[in-house]
Amino acid sequence: MVTMSKTYKVLLIGGKLIQDHEFFYPKYRVTEEDNFHLSIATPQGAECQTNKGTVIKPDLSIEGANSDEFDALIVPGGAHAIEYVRQIKELIDLTTAMNSQGKIIASICQGSQILISAKVVKGRNVSGYYSIRDDIENAGGIYKDEKFVTDNNLVTTAHYKDLGPWMREFIRLVNLS
Repeated sequence: MVTMSKTYKVLLIGGKLIQDHEFFYPKYRVTEEDNFHLSIATPQGAECQTNKGTVIKPDLSIEGANSDEFDALIVPGGAHAIEYVRQIKELIDLTTAMNSQGKIIASICQGSQILISAKVVKGRNVSGYYSIRDDIENAGGIYKDEKFVTDNNLVTTAHYKDLGPWMREFIRLVNLS
C-alpha cells in the first residue's frame, strides 16, 4: 500500500543583490524534497541578479504572492537586497499573514529584518547576522547566535556557514506542519 504524503508549497524570496549562497542552497535543497513544490517571487516578478551576478528567474511577483497559497516562506539575506525588498509592503504583509496562520518561516542573516518589519519577533528567540542584533533586540526579540534557532513556526540563522543545519530544521518543521 502506497501512502500519499502532503505536498508542501514553499515560497522563496529573491531580489536584486540577494546573497547568492543563501538563495541557491535553499532553492536546490527544497527541490530535492519529493513532497515540496518551490515557487520563487521577486519584486514585480522581474528577473534579477544575486550579489554574485547569477540571474534569478521568478515564478511570480512578491506583490502578487498570497499567504493562502503557501505552506512556508524562506527569506534569504544580503544587506543590500533586504534594504530593497523590506520596502515592499506586500512582502511585509505576506510575512505577517503567514506568521498569523502559523506557517513555517525561515530567514537567514539580514533576512531577519523582514521579520522585524513584519513585527513577528517580539518575545521570540531569533537569529540573524550579528550586525542586526540590536535591531532584533530593539524589536523585542531575544537574539541567539546558534546554528539555527527555532521558535514555534520561525527558524532563523545568522550565517551561511550554517545553511545545512538550518535547512534540515526547516524541512523537519514543514513536514510536521
